[in-house]
Order: sequence, then structure tokens, then C-alpha cells
Amino acid sequence: MFQSFENPSDPAHGPARLEALRVAMTDAGVDGFLIPRADAHQGEYVAPHDDRLAWLTGFTGSAGFCCALMDQAGVFVDGRYRLQVRQQVADVFTPVNWPEVKLAAWLVAHLPSGTLAFDPWLHTAGQIEELQGALKGRAITLTPTANLVDQIWQDQPAPPQGKAFVQPLEFAGESHADKRKRLAAELAKAGHSAAVITLPDSLCWLLNIRGADIPRNPVAHGFAILHADASVDLFMAADKLVDVKDHLGPDVRCHAPKALVSALTGLSGTVRLAKDSVPLAIVSALSGAGIDIAYAGDPCELPKACKNTAEITGTAEAHLRDGAAVCAFLAWFDANATQGITEIDVTQRLENCRRDTNQLRDISFDTIAGTGPNGAVIHYRVNHDSNRTLQKGEIMVLDSGGQYVDGTTDITRTLPVGSTIGAPEKRAFTLVLKGMIAVSQLVWPKGLAGRDLEAFGRAPLWQAGMDFDHGLGHGVGAYLCVHEGPQRLSRVSDVPLKPGMILSNEPGYYREGAFGIRIENLVVVEQAPSRKDGDDHREMLQFSTLTYVPIDRRMILVNMLTAAERDWLNAYHQECFTRLAPRLDADTKLWLSDATQPV
Repeated sequence: MFQSFENPSDPAHGPARLEALRVAMTDAGVDGFLIPRADAHQGEYVAPHDDRLAWLTGFTGSAGFCCALMDQAGVFVDGRYRLQVRQQVADVFTPVNWPEVKLAAWLVAHLPSGTLAFDPWLHTAGQIEELQGALKGRAITLTPTANLVDQIWQDQPAPPQGKAFVQPLEFAGESHADKRKRLAAELAKAGHSAAVITLPDSLCWLLNIRGADIPRNPVAHGFAILHADASVDLFMAADKLVDVKDHLGPDVRCHAPKALVSALTGLSGTVRLAKDSVPLAIVSALSGAGIDIAYAGDPCELPKACKNTAEITGTAEAHLRDGAAVCAFLAWFDANATQGITEIDVTQRLENCRRDTNQLRDISFDTIAGTGPNGAVIHYRVNHDSNRTLQKGEIMVLDSGGQYVDGTTDITRTLPVGSTIGAPEKRAFTLVLKGMIAVSQLVWPKGLAGRDLEAFGRAPLWQAGMDFDHGLGHGVGAYLCVHEGPQRLSRVSDVPLKPGMILSNEPGYYREGAFGIRIENLVVVEQAPSRKDGDDHREMLQFSTLTYVPIDRRMILVNMLTAAERDWLNAYHQECFTRLAPRLDADTKLWLSDATQPV
């Protein structure tokens, strides 16, 4: 199995590790140390070697940070993780509601004066600049230092050394030579001599390679310098590159990672950096050598987000393959949900259904399979300690996905355990469904961003005095990371949506101690058909659905749906049957026929 069920968090370790860190802080002559969930590449996901936040605090969420002082240790998490962090950390750590409480304000309250240290490879230039600005005039000094957690982590895993491999052109849709030329032309047009690329998925997309350095994400760790002549200097361990050297060719020069800093100091002209993802250590190396810096964003990020025809075609096929596997699972679930199965049983069965395709490379994240109160933990991950037996009358949040060579999937369905489900759960489910349908049907003028659309997915819940504490949708890669930027359906996203961008559409609702609900499809942005019935026509965009798996009709209060919403749901279910039935065995096809009957 790809997923294991060991409990990665033990609060009992926290006090001793925090005390050891404070001894290291005293030895270094500092009053505090920042521990982010980040590595030197600044991707969202980290290898075990870099999971310092989890090792120190016990908190295993995918976002957050700790600020350890001599008498306080705050663990800063957003709304997705506030229940989880309370369950995972010892009393020596204090959960802090971030971003409502900013780090600078917390520091002013708990460290009126002193020195706060940080590892400059683990913090971006933008993060440190923002913090310095917020602390201006205060008696708090920020100082870069060697990583103090690494000094006390005696059994720290080795850095990952997974071998890189080629992503075939039939799925990439564009050669890496053409990508390099296209991006290099943009650099030259802007007057930039080079761009430094740190994000693993950007590097892999640019060079049409994939890797195995991060669980669930097919990326290889490394750094790259893209030059305005379209050549690349790649800094990656030689052992990783043995299977891709011929593919990369002579215009991609390969170096050991330790050669990066000297190569940076040897650059000339204006070097482009992405302030929100470049480690401060790289900025310091360039500025220390007197090299001009232009902050202009990762040159790969937007082109990577706008999928080409081959990538969209591959992703659509991956979703149909995955949808058939999920339907096989759901047929099994309906037959067994009330027979004493557990959350681990569900997770294993779903993974096996995907494995039966004989094309699964990995799951795209650890499956979220939470029943009853576990479903209210937004990013719940079942382990042997938390494993819950499904109970009649409860509901289960099942959020999962697969990595295939032609695409990455991510789907959530909320499932009833048995035929009798309470009215509060059905009402909340129907409100969530109404928001999901509203987003699916949207047509909007070109130029709008995720923040402009996000409220449509929340409006039915808002009208009932309800909401949820996560974004409406994230970007998704093409056989890359299941969370991809810069596109998002979020109130803080100002990135205009463009054709080819793949996003999730996943409203939810969570009642602590009782139940959770989420419904998620992946969608791709496309041009909307032109209209002929007016004079002031605008270029319009819309979403096209990629995910085809039935939404459980037993959870719906049909009288709460409008006629248009019922029509959408019935048409969607008809498409599910039409597209998936030829891929199913006889028993699953019979189940699908029943699951897609009109409401």
C-alpha cells in the first residue's frame, strides 16, 4: 500500500525536544527560533528530512509554523487545522489562530526585545521582508543562523535521493527545449539575464522530468538557473540524473547542489527572482555579490498552470479511469458500510480499486476517510489509534486522489452509512451541493480572479448562517502536485483565471464533534461560447467538469434544490453513466445505473 497507518504524531516527545531546542538557542545567543513547515525549495510538501515542524511539535498539517521562545512556543495554523493541532501538540505548545493573529503582533506581546533567529534557506525573501516591516521600530532583531533543529535532531532522515525520470512528450505536450525558448524570450524581453527556479514542480515542468523525492508528489529536488539564451544550469545530485541525462541534452548543464551559491555569485546582468518562493539565502548570495535583482515571479508558474491540449486530454482520461475505480469502490461501500468496516478498511479498499487499473503511480495525497466526528477534522488522516468503525446513521467524508502518468486526480464524496441519515446532515449537505453546482455553472468575464468567484460557492451556506474554514478551490497539476499555484478559488487570490487552469471546486461544512461534509470535483477553465443576443459582448470563461462520479442522492433534500439545480444534477449523473458505464464490470454498472437515476 502507498498509505500507511502509523501515527506520525506523539505529543509526548514535544516537551523534551522543545527543551533541547532552547538549550541550542541559549548556546547560539538568541531568544527565539522560527520553525516553518518548509524546505529550501519552498514547495508546499516536504520530505521526512525537512519535516522539522512535525518532529518538534507533533503537528503534522501541511501548513503552519512554530515560533519558539524561552518561555513561549506558539504553533501558528489556519482554519483547516485548528481542531487537528489541539489533538496533536503537547501543552508546552500554544496553538495560535493564524492569520488572524500575525507573528509580529504575537512577538511584540511575548518578546518585547531580543533576537529572533531563522534559517535563511527555509524562509522566503517576502516572508522576512514582511516580518521586518511589521517589527519596524521594535526592539526585536531578526538574524539568520544555521538550523537549530537540525543540531538537536539526532536521527534526522537523510535528504531524499529519488531518481528523476522523463515525462513523455505525448503527455507533456511541449518539448523542454520549446519551453525553455518560450520562457527565455520573456526574460530577454524584460531585460533579465537569468531566472532562479526553486520550486520543485516548476523545475520538473520546465524540463519535462518527474521524480520521487516527495511522497505523493512526483517531483525531484533541485535548483535551476534559466538563462536568457534558453540554456539551463541544473543543480541536482548526480545519482538522481542517471536516467534523464540524454533527455536533458547539452543545453542543460548539470552540477552538484553545493555548486549553486558559487554559480549565483558568478551571474551578471539582472537576475529574476520570485519573492514569495525564493529562499532568503539566495537573495543574500546575489546581493552580496552586487548582482542586480528583479522580483517578477517564477517564470514557470503561470505557463505551468495553463495546461496545453495534451495535458488536458491526458487529465480527462485519467479522471475517467479514476472515476471508474471510485465507482467500483462505491459499489463495494454500499454493500459493506454497515457490516463493521473501519476507516482503514475504506482507505485500503479505495487504494486497491485504483491499483486495479494497473496504471496508478501513487496516490496524490494520503486519503482523508473520516466518519462521524472524524469527518469534522478537515485534513483528517486515519491511523491505528484514531481508526473508527463506521456506525449506522453517520456520514463519511472521503477525499482522495491518484497520480497517473497522464494526470492527477482529487475527488471528495460524502457518503451515508446506512439508509437513515439525520435532517441536519442532509440540510447541510444540500447547501454544500448548491454551492458546488453554482460554481460549476458559472460564466464570467475574462480577467476575473479566484477571489471574484469564490463567494458563489459559499452563498447558500452564508444565507443559512454557515461557512467553512478552507478555500473553495486549489490549483492542480498535470501528473505533478495536487496543490498547484498560482490559481486558486480563494478570497485572497488575485490571479486572473485563464483557459487551461485546473482547479478544485470543493465547498464543505464541518460541525466539530459531530460530522463533516465536502463535495469536490475538478474543473478546467475554458472559453465560454459566444452569445448573439446583445450588443455589449465580453469575452467570457466557464468551467468544464473533469470529475465524473455520482453524488449520493440519499444525502439530498430535493425540495431545497431549484429546478435549474435539479437539471444540472440530473444532467451530470447522465454524463457519469454515459462516460463510465463502458469501463465497468456488470455489477458496478448496475450500481451506477441506480446511483445516477434522476432526482
